[in-house]
Amino acid sequence: MAYEPTDAELVHLNRCVELAAEALDTGDEPFGSVLVSASGDVLFEDRNRTAGGDQTRHPEFEIARWAAANLSEEERAAATVFTSGEHCPMCAAAHGWVGLGRIVYAHSSAQLTQWRTELGVPPGPVAPLPVQQVAPNVPVDGPVPALESTMRELHARCAAR
Repeated sequence: MAYEPTDAELVHLNRCVELAAEALDTGDEPFGSVLVSASGDVLFEDRNRTAGGDQTRHPEFEIARWAAANLSEEERAAATVFTSGEHCPMCAAAHGWVGLGRIVYAHSSAQLTQWRTELGVPPGPVAPLPVQQVAPNVPVDGPVPALESTMRELHARCAAR
């Protein structure tokens, strides 16, 4: 079901889109994520860094690692991860294991699967499960219709490489 973010949430989601574009411009797949505290402060941000061959270098996984090392259990549970694309199963598991709070994503795994199919990109090696099938207690909001065309275009540029 589509999600309409608040103005403050949209600022963070737009930063995720910027990070995704930066990832694409440096040879990575277009994904970017931002970790935000309960008070609205940006704590950590990252973009995809898989071009070097390590397919675990997703920004959501890096956020989970950073949060585990730098935040208390309570701070992690109260934080929100904003991300350009819904977490893959690896990242959803990491999110759940470290006890992070809510996820807000611009596009869903189902949308990405559809786009990749339309673009002739073969499926990846991991099933594109929704976050809640992997981490059922994590609150999730998304996709955000206002960002769909921008994210689809970034993925189309990636597929055309």
